Amino acid sequence: MSIVPKETIEVIAQSVGIPSLGADVAAALAPDVEYRLREIMQESIKCMRHAKRTVLTADDVDSALSLRNVEPVYGFASGDPLRFKRAVGHKDLFYLDDREVDFKEIIEAPLPKAPLDTAVVAHWLAIEGVQPAIPENPPIDAIIPPAENKRSEHGKDDGLAVDVKLPVKHVLSRELQMYFDKIAELTMSRSDTPLFKEALVSLAKDSGLHPLVPYFSYFIADEVTRSLGDLPVLFALMRVVRSLLHNPHIHIEPYLHQLMPSMITCIVAKRLGHRLSDNHWELRDFSANLVALVCRRFGHVYHNLQNRLTKTLIHAFLDPAKSLTQHYGAVQGISALGPSAAAAFAQPRDIYATSGARTAA
Repeated sequence: MSIVPKETIEVIAQSVGIPSLGADVAAALAPDVEYRLREIMQESIKCMRHAKRTVLTADDVDSALSLRNVEPVYGFASGDPLRFKRAVGHKDLFYLDDREVDFKEIIEAPLPKAPLDTAVVAHWLAIEGVQPAIPENPPIDAIIPPAENKRSEHGKDDGLAVDVKLPVKHVLSRELQMYFDKIAELTMSRSDTPLFKEALVSLAKDSGLHPLVPYFSYFIADEVTRSLGDLPVLFALMRVVRSLLHNPHIHIEPYLHQLMPSMITCIVAKRLGHRLSDNHWELRDFSANLVALVCRRFGHVYHNLQNRLTKTLIHAFLDPAKSLTQHYGAVQGISALGPSAAAAFAQPRDIYATSGARTAA
């Protein structure tokens, strides 16, 4: 006995223009309809399995109909569940409750957006700190604060009104915020753990860290000023600087003006650490090598960078009021800068006199 009742065959016949179909004919067609349905469903399941899916979709049924040279079902169904109603006079017969649609409403209605396939598209969030104006990025107007955030101030001299814009917040993703907080925590309190070494490797290799460079620069400059008495923290901060300098994917050049004072402080500061037994000599050597690395990488961009550093170190060495540790740091810095700095060091009086003349002028 077929699972497709003959009443269903009669209703389908009426829908295609056959008002009176004999009961014996409907009973004879029911097994054949069941066979065709099973055949289509088996082909649909094969298409589903070949697509590496576990849920049967309308596309699988269309593919099965195409394999059997049957015209596919046109259109697409909504994601809402289908609503069936029981046919009057038939106990086991159900039909879809489709409302009548006026063609005029369909013609005048705006066209819906075409469904898009799932895809992954890459785009630039920022290029050298500047957000490109592309549709994927938020518009510039959404980042600029509204007009009510401006406050009007009067100048002291001319009394003219001046609009002062409040600072614009730099939006970071949640993942980058968590990454920065974790690196800061490891640097300040867990710099002797293997996890900190892995963090340094990540800072030196990861390609998506450019939005965090200004935050790391400010963090390093601020913590070096605060932690002159904590040698492990200073050493950890300089190791973070080295990892950032070795990362080929970030553009650190615009932030050297924040990092260089911190490195020079770790070279010629009077006292690093709060105990006499602290090995601050190693930190001065490490920082001197970092300064030399900066000069080698960015000396072609900033032509007077090495000359200014050399003069600063020579002046620190020639100042009799400086301590022995500061003289040691100056010598190590000059040695790391190379032969040209050593040659200037061999004739310090000319440089010192030139600097004094400029100061007097």
